Amino acid sequence: MAWDTEGTRRRLKEAATVEFAAHGPDGTSMARIAERAGINKERLYNYFGDKRALFHTVLADELARLSASVVPPEGGDFERVGEFAGRTYDYYADHPDLARLLLWEGLADGPIADEANRTEHYRRKVAAYTAAQDNGAVGTAIPADHLVLLVIGLAAWWFCVPQLAQMLTGTGPDNETEQQRRRATVVTAAQNLATAESTPGNAGR
Repeated sequence: MAWDTEGTRRRLKEAATVEFAAHGPDGTSMARIAERAGINKERLYNYFGDKRALFHTVLADELARLSASVVPPEGGDFERVGEFAGRTYDYYADHPDLARLLLWEGLADGPIADEANRTEHYRRKVAAYTAAQDNGAVGTAIPADHLVLLVIGLAAWWFCVPQLAQMLTGTGPDNETEQQRRRATVVTAAQNLATAESTPGNAGR
């Protein structure tokens, strides 16, 4: 009977995503991932190599899904940076494990997952924002590289520190009214950041 190779890889990555998001790369084990997936541990090693390589694969895949799902304003629609941040917020709301994976990556003492490709991806974003500032579509109060990070942070930080968000607002993320309120705040804040202009003595570039 032929093995369902793609199905097995998918089940292993799904199990690894849950385990890594909950415990980080140092706090989980290949045995626990294999057990969650219902697959022999040796097959997990055969497919993905060691635990660090598996973590990098999982995170790179999750980030690729984010990029494919949330179309950035790189096509010139920089007047709607706020809505882009809102769509990014929506993605994190539907995939909160991604925020946790990024936090664990930052805490781990090791190499960055898919660093070269991700660096190039973000450099393209910065270049697009810089061009938008040059043509007046985006304000110049905040340097382009900082603006990219701030827009991402506005969308993602709610899911990185949900306990802080709940203490501040008195409501958890399962409350639909509060969820809409948070999204609206992200949209407004991102749009305001993107349209802010430098003032004399406060040049952003």
